[in-house]
Amino acid sequence: MSQSLPSSADFSKTPVTVLTGYLGAGKTTLLNRILTENHGKKYAVIINEFGEIGIDNELVVDADEEVFEMNNGCICCTVRGDLIRIIEGLFKRKDRFDAIVVETTGLADPGPVAQTFFVDDDVSRRARLDSIVTVVDARHLPARLKDSREAEEQIAFADVIVLNKTDLVSPAELAEVERRIRSVNRFAQIHHATRCDVALDKVLDRGAFDLNRILDLEPDFLKNNPAHGEAGHVHDDHCGHDHHHHDHGHDHGHHHNPAHGEAGHVHDEHCGHDHGDSIHDTTVKSVSLKLDTPVDSRKFDAWISELLATQGQDILRSKGILDFKGSDKRFVFQAVHMIKDGDFQRDWRSDEDRFSRLVFIGRELDRDALQKGFEGCRA
Repeated sequence: MSQSLPSSADFSKTPVTVLTGYLGAGKTTLLNRILTENHGKKYAVIINEFGEIGIDNELVVDADEEVFEMNNGCICCTVRGDLIRIIEGLFKRKDRFDAIVVETTGLADPGPVAQTFFVDDDVSRRARLDSIVTVVDARHLPARLKDSREAEEQIAFADVIVLNKTDLVSPAELAEVERRIRSVNRFAQIHHATRCDVALDKVLDRGAFDLNRILDLEPDFLKNNPAHGEAGHVHDDHCGHDHHHHDHGHDHGHHHNPAHGEAGHVHDEHCGHDHGDSIHDTTVKSVSLKLDTPVDSRKFDAWISELLATQGQDILRSKGILDFKGSDKRFVFQAVHMIKDGDFQRDWRSDEDRFSRLVFIGRELDRDALQKGFEGCRA
């Protein structure tokens, strides 16, 4: 079919890479490499994050690229209108970038995100979906395929799969993980990696998105968005009701979502009602914590180690920026289940407020206990 490959006219459009993968798989690590390595191109970056307070933007390295954060809903279901607006805004300053990377939340179904580049006339006229790149955690994928529909969808839609953290599994386990991936998607290119050390020319500018394959997977992929209230509807600009949009500039303002039914409410993962095909695992919640005074590194290490050792099965992802007493550098903390890591990132700037912020994403999270534990780490 003629739709399987972009026409020559398509290559005059701005390429878009959708970067997806489950919580903690390594998406931000790969994004940081894209932003820092010398590949001769400038990327505009759109980050969508699961959590009431965004933190991924803090984890992305300082770069000259345009970085936009979307954290008041999931890109695949409730804020696709925001995605369209950001892309349209980007094209008003097209001379400042060569390509776009969209990093989805770890709980996103990439299907509706990809659909945006075909069913929205303004976007499809100027941008082409180059590829969907899915980062997979070799250690935790078997568990995710058992409890997460999103993890399977992310693999199913992938054109390129970065099979990451291969150093954390045995050769036999790696072979089994790859077999599981192939049982879901036998077409995607698979690249093994540790800390996402895949060559960037294997993931960028691949021209790999195959519309025919996606139509086999989702026959209704190119159909327009069903009307509001109908099955499969995606809340976007054309709904005709308020989705409480906010600015997405470098000030990255954060907005709390009013309760469902109240004015200004945004339909998101926390609503607790059906969002059609894009419904997520509603048992997964996020808790965000912040301290404005320095943290004792030894107290923090003891607390977080005990917490992850005892509750790590339910804590799918934790990450944060920490202001340790006695250090002039920001400490970046990251963990997936019980496996934690961290390093000093950069000096605190004289013009920025120092703080410590943690985000936990998981099931059965006890906000009060987490808050109390974090408070106990004050220096």
